[in-house]
Amino acid sequence: MKLILLFFLLSPLLVFSQKITGRVLNAEDNKPVPGASIFLANATVGNSSNNEGAFTLNNVKPGQYELAVSVVGFETYRTNVLMASSDIVLTDIKLKPKAIELKEVSITPDKNWVEKYELFKREFLGPSKLAQKCKILNPEVLTLQYEDHKVVLTGSSYDFLEIENHELGYRIKYLLNKFIRNAKTGLVYYEGSPLFTDMKGTPSQVKRWQKKRLDVFKGSSMHFLRSVLGNRLTEDGFEVRRLIRKKDSAGRALFGNAQLLVKTPLAVTDFTKLTDIKGIYALSFSDFLYVMYTKKRERHDFRPAYQPADAPDYATSVIGFEDEYGFFDSNGVMVNPAGVVFEGAWAGQRMAEMLPVDYTPPAK
Repeated sequence: MKLILLFFLLSPLLVFSQKITGRVLNAEDNKPVPGASIFLANATVGNSSNNEGAFTLNNVKPGQYELAVSVVGFETYRTNVLMASSDIVLTDIKLKPKAIELKEVSITPDKNWVEKYELFKREFLGPSKLAQKCKILNPEVLTLQYEDHKVVLTGSSYDFLEIENHELGYRIKYLLNKFIRNAKTGLVYYEGSPLFTDMKGTPSQVKRWQKKRLDVFKGSSMHFLRSVLGNRLTEDGFEVRRLIRKKDSAGRALFGNAQLLVKTPLAVTDFTKLTDIKGIYALSFSDFLYVMYTKKRERHDFRPAYQPADAPDYATSVIGFEDEYGFFDSNGVMVNPAGVVFEGAWAGQRMAEMLPVDYTPPAK
């Protein structure tokens, strides 16, 4: 992939909606598969296949998406699609039937299920006030395992988890591929395919949901990356600085007083590049990016390790690079999330704070 430095000011993004059409077939006999759920993961776009297996996804904003197809009796199908400036006609999607496994039925209750589920719920939904208003309607579709010697909780779901977020007004169907919580390292990782739909409410409820969604959006990584593309960092309340961390003898970055925060703000062109793929952009920097959202204050009883002693008390996130580049799309979503590591405000956001990638703030 070629990368080009952004030596020019990025113009505001023009957003147009397109559609995706295709057909779902049985891979064994090429017959249509009706009633399959086809959706764009992390978005609000979804539909079902008709009797001929055909489907259409309308109102798709530009960006890179994971398209998922799920139906009982078949393996879930996933592929990445890049929506640019024209409609997409997909080649036939052929689903593989699931192998039927006959196992001896065991009716031994899991005496630790409640404990494992509460731990999963806390880490998956998050510890915030928003998470307290989220409800998982069908926890029975979860498979959870705890390895005592590793203090690791792992999990997945064999069907869609159904989640209601009563603070943001979303009903979410989440096909959980993998969940890991490592108590030793503090790692919390999960991946899956969620579909968002709006909950029905009174006009006053809808107005409150819109305000809550906007509150979550402001200062988020999605907001930041969209501001980068629109060259609106200052107007939107962001300031980015270079954070230099000294390293120990083993090459590990040090925190606290072993950090230097450069006071001169960075320009978008200092850490952003174009790629040769339309709609995909790259973050890259030799040190850490220290991102402050100046429209929100952040107060702690103890100064966080990622925050130098002389840093302002704005809501702050730090971007570290595991790979040379972190790629993102025009929706403001990282397309290789493992390539970067977030610390601070963004790292604390979980499922309860999740907005669909095609979220658009209300017009002012």
